[in-house]
This record gives sequence, C-alpha cells and structure tokens, in this order.
Amino acid sequence: MNHSPLAIIHPEAKIGKNAVIEPFVVIEKDVVIGDNCHLLPHAVILNGARIGDNCRIFPGAVIAGIPQDLKFAGEITTAEIGNNTTIRECATVNRGTASKGKTIVGNDCLIMAYSHVAHDCLIKNHVIVGNAAQLAGEVEIDDFAIVSGGSLIHQFVHISKHVMIQGGSRVGKDIPPYTLIGRDPIVYCGINIVGLRRKGFTNEQVFLIQDIYRTLYTRGLNNTEAIRAIETEYEPSLERDLILNFIKSSNRGIVRGSIDEL
Repeated sequence: MNHSPLAIIHPEAKIGKNAVIEPFVVIEKDVVIGDNCHLLPHAVILNGARIGDNCRIFPGAVIAGIPQDLKFAGEITTAEIGNNTTIRECATVNRGTASKGKTIVGNDCLIMAYSHVAHDCLIKNHVIVGNAAQLAGEVEIDDFAIVSGGSLIHQFVHISKHVMIQGGSRVGKDIPPYTLIGRDPIVYCGINIVGLRRKGFTNEQVFLIQDIYRTLYTRGLNNTEAIRAIETEYEPSLERDLILNFIKSSNRGIVRGSIDEL
C-alpha cells in the first residue's frame, strides 16, 4: 500500500492491496476499497462507499455522499462501484435510499468530470457517462450505453443496451436498445450503427434491428399495433426479443420517432 501521510484515512476503513492514496484524500470509516485502486488528491470517499478492484478516483470526486432526497432519513445505504471503473474530476455518486438501498455503478465504466449519479441509480457495465451529465434518482442504464456530455436524465428513466444519446439531451422517456437519440426535444434518430459494429454485430443483425425500428417508428402504427406486427413478422431472436421486452415493460413510455419519418 502506498498511502500519503497527508491523506485522512479512518483506521477502520478496509483498503485492498497495492492501493495508491495520494495527499488530501479523505476516507471515512464505513468504506471498502479493492485492490490496485488509485485515489488522486482531494478525492472524498464517504461512509457507505464500496469500491471494486483497479478503480481510479480523480481529484474532487465524491463517492457515497448522502442522497439529495428529502425523504432520506439517515438509513444505512451504499454506493457501489464495480471493478476497472474510472470516476473523473468532481463527479459525484450518491448513496441509495430506503427505496433500493444502494446506488450501483458497474464494471468497466467511465463517469466523466462533473457528472452526477443520484440515489438508487443502477448503471450496469461498460457504460460511459459524459462530462457534466446529470442522472436523477433511480435511473437505470444498461450495458454499453453512452450518455453524452451535458445530458439531463429524468427520474426513473430506463436507458437500454448499446444506446447513444446526443450531448445536451433532455431525456424524460425510456430509450429502447440499439438506438441513436438526439435533437431537441429528443427523438429516435436511427440505430447506433457505429457502436454496434464496434461491438461485432453482423450485417444481418444490424439489418434486422433497422427493420424492426422501421416497423416501430415509420409505418404509422401505435405501440400496441407495432408490437403485434413485430411479434408476427419477425422470427424470435435475441435482438427482436430485447426490443419487444423493453417496449412492453417500459413504465414511462419510449421516446417518439422523428417527425421527419412520420
């Protein structure tokens, strides 16, 4: 362990092997930090933080601050960061509330500078949250999604896998998988072809996803009619079923299609 004498570390904090803790870092009592982590100057790790292995926490970041929720009554909750995740300068990840008990940022994520992850959010693996993006309480983001800088994500929104959201977007609806979302107000702008090809999706998979979204957004069908058409016109597949199940389970309703396409 490489701990600066200028860091403030509670003696009961649990810190893994080969951790580097630089000057003026603050680590409170009820904290667990994994192996090979690097905490840069002025990072603040508060009670309830659970940080995995190989993480980097940059200056000014605050992990496990109490929720900005007036219903919070001091209950014991956590903010959990997975392995190989980077939290950049002045980003904040708040603890959970009684609602879910924990805020989770998964493995291999990048939470960029000045972004905020509020109470009870669930960010899964390989997610990028851009500079100054703001996630309200109980937002859920699935694997390989990218929320670009300056975006505002409303409470309880669900963003599915392999989504790309344009910078500065105001997101108040659920975002179905594989999509590219932008404009103001936000609309479906196509599928995230670049992201899908980078992840090894075949031409057949890409064409299938495109065709399903044409059925959803460009045939003049309402959601119920579109779901029925997708179920009857396309054979079951991982891609089809992920899209269908997401639409069916959406609580806030999905983002609308572009006016240009309707």
